[in-house]
Amino acid sequence: MGVPLRQAVKVGAYVLKNKLAGRTKFPLVLELEPLFACNLACAGCGKIQEPHDMLKRRMPVEQAIAAVEECGTPAISIAGGEPLMHPQIDVMVNELVKRKKFVILCTNAVLLRKRFDKFDFRPSPYFQFAVHIDGLRERHDESVSKEGVFDEAIEAIRFLQAKGFRVTTNSTFFNTDTPQTIIDVLNFLNDEVKVDDMMISPAYAYEKAPDQDHFLGVTETRELFAKAFANGNRKKWRLSHSPLFLDFLEGKRDFDCTAWGIPSYSLKGWQRPCYLMGDSYAKSYRELVEDTDWDQYGRGRDPRCNNCMAHCGYEPSAVLATMGSLRDGLRAMREV
Repeated sequence: MGVPLRQAVKVGAYVLKNKLAGRTKFPLVLELEPLFACNLACAGCGKIQEPHDMLKRRMPVEQAIAAVEECGTPAISIAGGEPLMHPQIDVMVNELVKRKKFVILCTNAVLLRKRFDKFDFRPSPYFQFAVHIDGLRERHDESVSKEGVFDEAIEAIRFLQAKGFRVTTNSTFFNTDTPQTIIDVLNFLNDEVKVDDMMISPAYAYEKAPDQDHFLGVTETRELFAKAFANGNRKKWRLSHSPLFLDFLEGKRDFDCTAWGIPSYSLKGWQRPCYLMGDSYAKSYRELVEDTDWDQYGRGRDPRCNNCMAHCGYEPSAVLATMGSLRDGLRAMREV
C-alpha cells in the first residue's frame, strides 16, 4: 500500500481512542470544500451547478480551521471546485499542517504551474497534492471535457516531484471504462510517473451532474475491479486504500455505508447525509451526527444509494471493520 506509516499509525490510534471512549460516530477524514468554483466543467460533477453568487464565494481560512478543530479528525481532504482558485489556499494548508493534520489538496492541476509562485506551499510529511487523473490522455481529456488537461496534469506532477512534494492521484472510473483502461492508467501512474500512491473509486452519482448515464452499478463495479485487480495487479500498485475496501470493490466483502465517517463541510455547512447527496445542511458536526436519520439511507433504503460504492461512504466502513478484527488488522499492517 502507499499510505505513509506515520499517517496509518496516527489514524489507527485515533480510531482506537474513539472506540475505547465508546463513541460510535466520529469522522476519519473531513472533506473540506472552501469553494464550489472550478476552471473545468466535467460532465460527471455537479459542483459547478451552484448559483453564480455561490460560485463567487470563498471560505475564510478561520472558518475552515474552525470546522477542522470542531470535528477533530486527523486528516483533511481539501476539494472543491478547484482549490487553487482560492487566494488563501496556501494559508489554509499551512495552518492545518502547523496543527499536524494530514492534508490532501485535490486539484485538476491545470493552474498549478501557472500559479505556484503566488503561493507558499512547502513539502511536509503532513501535506500532499492529489492530482485528478481519470485515464490516459484521450480518456482523461474526454472526462474533463477539455483537451490538453492530461498532459498539463502529468507535467504538474513531475514539477511537484522535482520540488520534493509528496504527490498522489485520484481516479474515478465510469461504465465506459474496461479492466484494461484501469490497468493502463494505474500502470502508467505507478510505474512511469511513480506517484506516491493512488486513490480509486467508482463514479459517484452526483444528483446535479450533467451526465447521468455513465455511473456504475454494483454488479458492474465488482466485475470491473475484480478483472482489473487480477494477475497480481492489486499487490503491485501503490493504492491508498485499506485491503478491505479493495476487497469490497471486487465483491469479496460487503459493508453498510458509513456516511458520517467522511463528512463534507462547505460554504453551506455540514452536508447531509454525505458528500454526494445534499438533502440539507447542519450547523455543526455534532448536529450532523445527532440529528440525521442515518437509518433512512443506504442500499435498500434510499434508491439513490443502491448503486453507490464510492470511497467516501465505504472506505470508513472498511477501516472500522479492519480495526475490529485482529486478523484484518494484522493484514493491513503487513500491506501498509
